[in-house]
Amino acid sequence: MDYDVAIIGGGIHGVGVAQATAARGYKTVLLEQYDHLAEGTSSRSSKLIHGGLRYLEQYEFSLVRECLLERSYLLKNAPDLVKLTPVYIPVYKSSKRSPLMIRAGLSLYALLGNFSADARFKKVKKSQWNQLHGLNQEKLRAVYQYYEAQTDDALLTQAVMASAQQHGAELILNAKVTNIKIKDDHSQLSYVNDLGQEVVLTSKVIVNAAGPWAASVVDCVQPKQKNVQVDLVQGTHIVLPIQLGEVIFYIESPKDKRPIFIMPWYGETMIGTTESIFEDDPSKTYPLEKEVDYLLDAFYCYFPEQKNKDLIVSKQYSGLRVLPRSQKNANQRSRETIYLRDRINKPRLLSIFGGKLTAYRATAEHVLARIESSLPSASNHIDTKDLKLVRPGE
Repeated sequence: MDYDVAIIGGGIHGVGVAQATAARGYKTVLLEQYDHLAEGTSSRSSKLIHGGLRYLEQYEFSLVRECLLERSYLLKNAPDLVKLTPVYIPVYKSSKRSPLMIRAGLSLYALLGNFSADARFKKVKKSQWNQLHGLNQEKLRAVYQYYEAQTDDALLTQAVMASAQQHGAELILNAKVTNIKIKDDHSQLSYVNDLGQEVVLTSKVIVNAAGPWAASVVDCVQPKQKNVQVDLVQGTHIVLPIQLGEVIFYIESPKDKRPIFIMPWYGETMIGTTESIFEDDPSKTYPLEKEVDYLLDAFYCYFPEQKNKDLIVSKQYSGLRVLPRSQKNANQRSRETIYLRDRINKPRLLSIFGGKLTAYRATAEHVLARIESSLPSASNHIDTKDLKLVRPGE
């Protein structure tokens, strides 16, 4: 047997699983189809390590609690990569949620975060509103401030993979998976390398962490496997060449009341995100003109003085989220991660659908719990919540 665990996909969930399995002493390999990690969604997110305040409205209390706990681990273990940042929520007469509702949500958020310092909130005094970087004060009823954390998602992905490699995991880039064959007690994986050669390896378990490509990976499995019904949802972000201070604004779109973040990003300002169903090849995602206009309209509504500066978008990008198929709009769908196994006992293939950047480590632990019956006894007992992450290049 070549490996205990073979992982497909070099995004945050793939590297998270690699770190978890390698830290337990399992012989691990990760295959990424491109020549670098975090090519897809894991470099095109909102760059937030957040507790999921808005998920409280879908009653996903356990998810919020898990994300807040995972955020606390990252703040402790990756201080050079994950920074706590104040977030301001302005509430207007036209806002979908009243000040009372916002206060109730933030109170529950603090409770789920065990009232830790990074989960607390406050109401901003009206006398301080003029310090909010030009925020529109017309019909403004209240402003609340709480905390979230920011990261560079691509650098975080690289740091987690580096940790996995320190514990013995192998990384193979430019590896395009072409076929997976499930045998009695293991799986066989074929891929084409950067020289155009076909390579075959065997593993006790294969973990499909291919993100937007996960369903396509399942389709190349023999014998044919049941797939899941999911949608790819495109989220676009834009960057403007200004800075509104080292704070985040959590606003509602004036068009449809969707939540949008306005955030500092390497000396500029990032705005996102949108949500639209995507039905093409995941490698072909790109920002639509209407998405860019949607974000600009929201930004100028809340910061009207900026409209006079004739700002030009300095960068724009789009990423794909995997959400359960539903008649609900994307903003109202469950963020629950789906774990699909070829069989419950001693699985030979597990596929991950969905998942949150913030909770990648917890997702990896959930994966490990589901595949442990296929693996030998762990030789190490290292807990990933105690592993330090170092910013690449340091």
